[in-house]
Amino acid sequence: MRHDIPLLEFDHSRTALIEPSNVLKQIDIPDRCVLCFFQDVLQHVMLEHRGIRVVTKLGSELGHNPVYELNVNGQRVAVVHPGVGAPLGAAILEELIALGCRQFIACGGAGALNSDLTLGHVVIPQSAVRDEGTSYHYLPPSREVSASPDAIAAIERVLSRHNVPFLVGKTWTTDAIYRETPAKIALRRAEGCLTVEMEAAAFFAVSQFRDVQFGQLLYSGDDLSGETWDHRGWQTYGSARDQLFWLAVEASLEI
Repeated sequence: MRHDIPLLEFDHSRTALIEPSNVLKQIDIPDRCVLCFFQDVLQHVMLEHRGIRVVTKLGSELGHNPVYELNVNGQRVAVVHPGVGAPLGAAILEELIALGCRQFIACGGAGALNSDLTLGHVVIPQSAVRDEGTSYHYLPPSREVSASPDAIAAIERVLSRHNVPFLVGKTWTTDAIYRETPAKIALRRAEGCLTVEMEAAAFFAVSQFRDVQFGQLLYSGDDLSGETWDHRGWQTYGSARDQLFWLAVEASLEI
């Protein structure tokens, strides 16, 4: 197992010293869950949607993170903010699995590596380049990790039903938002990456390790395809964020 590069010292043992089930016990929680990165959307849903309640709260040094339950046409869906970055996102996913969730759809924004991706355009990541660290603790080293085919198919059906244009492709997951260099961007574009974000590879790896379903919806945000960075005001694109959330909810019920 020893390797010159510690990140490549993969341990095939299935059991860790601290398991999520040691920390949390299974509760009455929906098996469908949406991980929503948009705090503004969650606040709006919490205020406007009558069929919502807090099921439990996950805790960390950041404070309490509520897990909500939505009632959508008589069907239950859990909703939670997964934090930012692969380590925290993976830990929250682990805890949701321990609580009893089994089918997951995440919705969030991503940087565009292709200039044809206009602001708000939807991308379904079929696979993620593993340029973060968390996934290497769940799966043996490899260049990419894939999302769940059933989850991808569910998202495609929902988007097609609502006539939402989308692309299916590869995303680049990185830990270092301030080290997205021109050379790295060119390399990722050359291997077919449409977007860059910070969690997908870890989500896909955890879901494979724990044998649950996981898919993701991304909307094209800031533009990294040119010589200079273009923010494009992506964090204020409220209508796209709200729509993406409800599409994710619908997709979670399709898996």
